[in-house]
Amino acid sequence: MKQLLLFILLLSTYTSVWAQYRESRTNTPTVDQLAATITSEELERHLIILASDEFEGRETGQKGQKLAAQYIAEFFQSCEMPAIGDDENYLQSIAFSADNWQKIRLLANGEEMRHLWDFYSFPSANSNRSERTYRELTFLGYGIDDPKYSDYGQEDLSGKAIIILDGEPMNQKGESLLTDSTAKSEWSYDWRMKMQTAKAKGVELVIVIDGNFKENVADARKQIISTNLELGAGEMPEENFANHLFITTKLAKDLMGNAYEDVVKARKKIEKKGKSKALSFPCQLALTQEKYSRRILGENVLGYVEGTDAQLKEELLIVTAHYDHLGKQGGAIYHGADDNASGTATVLEIAEAFVEAKKAGMGPRRSVLFLLVSGEEKGLLGSEYYVNNPVFPLENTIANVNVDMVGRTDEKHADNPNYIYVIGSNRLSTELHDINERANTQYTQLELDYTYNAEDDPNRYYYRSDHYNFAERGIPAIFYFSGTHEDYHRPTDTADKIMLEKVKRIGDLVFYTCWELANRDERIKVDVK
Repeated sequence: MKQLLLFILLLSTYTSVWAQYRESRTNTPTVDQLAATITSEELERHLIILASDEFEGRETGQKGQKLAAQYIAEFFQSCEMPAIGDDENYLQSIAFSADNWQKIRLLANGEEMRHLWDFYSFPSANSNRSERTYRELTFLGYGIDDPKYSDYGQEDLSGKAIIILDGEPMNQKGESLLTDSTAKSEWSYDWRMKMQTAKAKGVELVIVIDGNFKENVADARKQIISTNLELGAGEMPEENFANHLFITTKLAKDLMGNAYEDVVKARKKIEKKGKSKALSFPCQLALTQEKYSRRILGENVLGYVEGTDAQLKEELLIVTAHYDHLGKQGGAIYHGADDNASGTATVLEIAEAFVEAKKAGMGPRRSVLFLLVSGEEKGLLGSEYYVNNPVFPLENTIANVNVDMVGRTDEKHADNPNYIYVIGSNRLSTELHDINERANTQYTQLELDYTYNAEDDPNRYYYRSDHYNFAERGIPAIFYFSGTHEDYHRPTDTADKIMLEKVKRIGDLVFYTCWELANRDERIKVDVK
């Protein structure tokens, strides 16, 4: 509560100061005067509040993130920005979900199988179930039901467990029975189609024999054990999919026992005659699939300055920073002052400068969206949601300028804080790179370090912040970053350690680059393949 009262006091002071400034101003401000509105004092005010104990580390979906979203929205409102978010506010709501196994256990013929070794199963695509036992399995070819080929026929499989092959049937010439060519159909590439079909047929359990288990389980492991959230309300397996798991060919043979040779004959019959017939055999199987599911709501925050040029205002520059962090863990607050209250504060100050320019009659020719995103720490989800659900057409977006961690120094630059890593500026547009270089030469004279922009950079920072979701869609993007330090992702990343003058200088560079992008005659070109 004390922090909120402090914000109200600071906001009223800011409003009074700006009122006096506007009243005393007799001439239209220069671009330099607009950049001068970005001050270390105002940056510090934002930082102290965003990285406070009260905001609890701003974890997506939690109390602290909601407070931070409210703080940013109220700041945009105080700047008299239009409310372009949901329900005429400043927020873009995002549904997130996460599913993890609490208990996953498979007993086959009385022997316990190892998850991610003998079998694997995705929690997000399976319903939550306590132990179920099965005394019979039905081999059902490839588990396909298609006008050109079907394994289901007239079989009543309600409540049964089936075992199927992955992929699709190919004849003895190597041609798909579904496409009549060597090209494979969707049934081979989207295993969810088989689970949806089984669900519609009343099947209780699908066991897929994975012929490429070793490679596939390595990829599946990353998704299964991840603690990241996913966009949306999840895959809703209760409505969409039969419960299922993928097993090795060895386990499949053990389950079939004496029926193995009959199953091989059934598979060969499919290849030779294109006809499938169900084959049931006894088994001893017990499966437990108990999971922990979360459904939470987060928000992006939108600050918008409409362009002043009748034609160019349809084009849009997007300036981003993520305002979420890691929240509370084990009672400790991960304050996230550098990651990324520093970037958030910088974008807020740049937004204010653009607002003041428009109030003074020299607003940007193109429109600018100041997009503060959540879910970055969960996998760049807030920016991914925006590009999938843009408020303005993505084809009208000329560039993305992203600010993430600009308040500290790394070990390499310990003796020279006046630097910034620039990432991505030339990946899609040489013009974007040149604009930033000229802005730095003319105004800020920072050391521009391109180490992390190298395509062989082992840190892969180009792919690790919100700009990448824009770049992936062909939108030129530039990412400003100071590097990591000893407090990165630790509770000790606090506001008192932020180098405010450094943030101010980087904020100036970002402002000048944005100003040129928003006001130049021609939209920057995508000229790098």
